[in-house]
Amino acid sequence: MARMRFGIFLPPHHVPTNYNPTYALQQDVDLIKHLDGIGYDEAWFGEHHSGGVELINDPMLFIAHMAAQTKHIRLGTGVVSMPYHNPLWVADRLSLLDHLTRGRVMLGVGPGALATDAAMIGIHPSEQRDALDEDMDVLMHLLTNDEPISVETARYKLVDARMQLDFFQDPHPPVVAAAVVSPSGPRLAGKHGIGLISVGATMKAGVDVLAMHWDVVEERAKEFGKTTDRDSWRVVGLMHIAETRDQALKDVRHGIREWCDYLQHTAAAPQIQVSGSNVDEYIEWALSTGSAVIGTPNDAIEHIQSVIDLSNGGFGSYLLFDHNWAQYSVKRRHYELFGEYVVPYFKKTNRRMQQSEKLLRTVREPLAAAQQEAITAFREKHEQEKSAG
Repeated sequence: MARMRFGIFLPPHHVPTNYNPTYALQQDVDLIKHLDGIGYDEAWFGEHHSGGVELINDPMLFIAHMAAQTKHIRLGTGVVSMPYHNPLWVADRLSLLDHLTRGRVMLGVGPGALATDAAMIGIHPSEQRDALDEDMDVLMHLLTNDEPISVETARYKLVDARMQLDFFQDPHPPVVAAAVVSPSGPRLAGKHGIGLISVGATMKAGVDVLAMHWDVVEERAKEFGKTTDRDSWRVVGLMHIAETRDQALKDVRHGIREWCDYLQHTAAAPQIQVSGSNVDEYIEWALSTGSAVIGTPNDAIEHIQSVIDLSNGGFGSYLLFDHNWAQYSVKRRHYELFGEYVVPYFKKTNRRMQQSEKLLRTVREPLAAAQQEAITAFREKHEQEKSAG
């Protein structure tokens, strides 16, 4: 496995809805710029159209906006809800973004998280996963094949359709399928030999099926003659960390109630199950079920290691599920602490620094004494030369 990558999964979740949307979106922009400076590897943005909380309705448009304001971080759609779109235009916009970002764009796909979004364009939840499977056959043909494709579905018709622009990346940007607890995402990933994002993987339901996700990917890949790579598997988890556990628990009292209430009573997305009715019960839900880490960088390290163990073989990226449990300035510090202490622990980028320090400690005393002797000797020599002159 390659060195583990770290990033953010940003729906986003702005609650309650008495906020300034312009400023909320600017905070999202500023946060990604901040993560780019810290050294995070990737950021994924959702597509949502209802509820008043998850404001990014076009992740590709948001990526175009962010690309000019960042230097290094890779930017992904988390996800494009394929049943809402014509696959030809998704492929076309992806090729344009690939050039504009100089190869930093990634494509995440899914059936659509909010049933209220699909309902507004006449799609029933029972249709979404079959529609996604149908659309992905078309999309992957467009991305990988120069031959035109003609197809007619209940939602669109293509006649000798093909792309006009090659990709900046070779052969095309990374494509990943999203999964929560359903096997639809892993089935899709295996069928097309693409990556996987396991959303909510550290929640109780997600943990129960985490290892199963990749088992399904490998089984389907074998069935369709595709290859798989755990390095393309991304796992998403909930955290808030601070210098102490007490401080972290105090921090999340700012907004965890509103976040949980949104998932319980507004978002038509029962995949993420929250229990409780007040701040204390919501915190208890997060901690007692293992659904989240509210603690210190060491707690985060321990938790991620446990998820690696549960995955039965490891994965390529760990993504922090963004939320507004804490005030924005405090949330920024959470990401700083994670980048300062958790990321290098798993990337092992401070390994030689620690070895060098350890070695120096073993030889410091004799070398320091020799250094002092040399300084004293040179000072005496200088004084002698000065006296002689």
